[in-house]
Amino acid sequence: MVLEGNPEVGCSRTSDLQHPGNKGSRVLSSPSEEAQPGEEPIKYGELIVLGYNGCLANGDKGRRRSRLALSRRPHANGVKPDVMHHISTPLVSKIGRSTENMIDFVVTDTSPGGGAAEGHSAQSTISRYACRILCDRRPPYTARIYAAGFDASSNIFLGERAAKWRTPDGLMDGLTTNGVLVMHPAGGFSEDSAPGVWREISVCGNVYTLRDSRSAQQRGKLVENESNVLQDGSLIDLCGATLLWRTPAGLLRAPTLKQLEAQRQEANAARPQCPVGLSTLAFPSPARGRTAPDKQQPWVYVRCGHVHGYHGWGCRRERGPQERECPLCRLVGPYVPLWLGQEAGLCLDPGPPSHAFAPCGHVCSEKTARYWAQTPLPHGTHAFHAACPFCGAWLTGEHGCVRLIFQGPLD
Repeated sequence: MVLEGNPEVGCSRTSDLQHPGNKGSRVLSSPSEEAQPGEEPIKYGELIVLGYNGCLANGDKGRRRSRLALSRRPHANGVKPDVMHHISTPLVSKIGRSTENMIDFVVTDTSPGGGAAEGHSAQSTISRYACRILCDRRPPYTARIYAAGFDASSNIFLGERAAKWRTPDGLMDGLTTNGVLVMHPAGGFSEDSAPGVWREISVCGNVYTLRDSRSAQQRGKLVENESNVLQDGSLIDLCGATLLWRTPAGLLRAPTLKQLEAQRQEANAARPQCPVGLSTLAFPSPARGRTAPDKQQPWVYVRCGHVHGYHGWGCRRERGPQERECPLCRLVGPYVPLWLGQEAGLCLDPGPPSHAFAPCGHVCSEKTARYWAQTPLPHGTHAFHAACPFCGAWLTGEHGCVRLIFQGPLD
């Protein structure tokens, strides 16, 4: 099934999120007023890819980055449904590649706890053209998400196994093979946020309940009282990567990198100490990156939250190499280094870094930690699992996070 765009409305330059190995999604702006010469670009919002903590492992380069800014183009390039074709073979329509100039952004599969999945491009579960986002060029710059993008022939193409159907108004609608899921948080993305309900978005932007499994042929039920309009804090899952939508207004409420650095320096200025070794602990500078922990790196027992310096005692090898017994409270559990969360757009508030996710040890404010710990993210074809937004590691334990207990200097 193909939906072909009107060539008089569209143009050869479109915006796409594209996955290496021929997979991804498109981002469009709607046809409306043109930008004036010399006018500052208007930002519609940003997409933040969960699991990278502010930067890809090999650095943000070109179209491949962990934070994707959507801005108004000098000329509109939106499209409208036009000619519908039924084709017998996908070879009739060219299949795009991530090197084509119509693709703006490349999104790779995220491996839990490890950033980009290595060696998984050939087995990627992200649809070739996963989604597109249409943004109004006039205030309030509403952004709407649609399943499927456009191939090299400017056609929307769905594979043979993708669910598709004709709508009452005569258009064709459908779902990508593994689906484009969206969750809007209740109460916006703020200190009072709570996770919403996951829905699936169709090619025409209609909202459906989830299918029985991710790639089932039978679509879910139409949800008529919900829309495909993205809100601040909306999550977009492409079955392999999850993105967070932030509006410009929402980003103004988020902490800045300067604030996060000030919090790090303030925490280090308090001179926390290891309660056993009595050495002074300090969070490393973000510029050093996540390399091997240094001798001042704070470590935590994620079951109780007691913060120590690194030591080699208390191992419980019968439970695994990371299992240790806390010398203060005797609870046994993972013992991991602490790392500050550096992607400010993932934070709900500018609160102090008081909590750590379990078991990865990424540190953020209490409200940020509790929100993500209770937010189920799609995993595979059936499952949902809470994960650390900074590294993608699945959360464990009763609460998924723990309050950090530091010991101050004895002097």
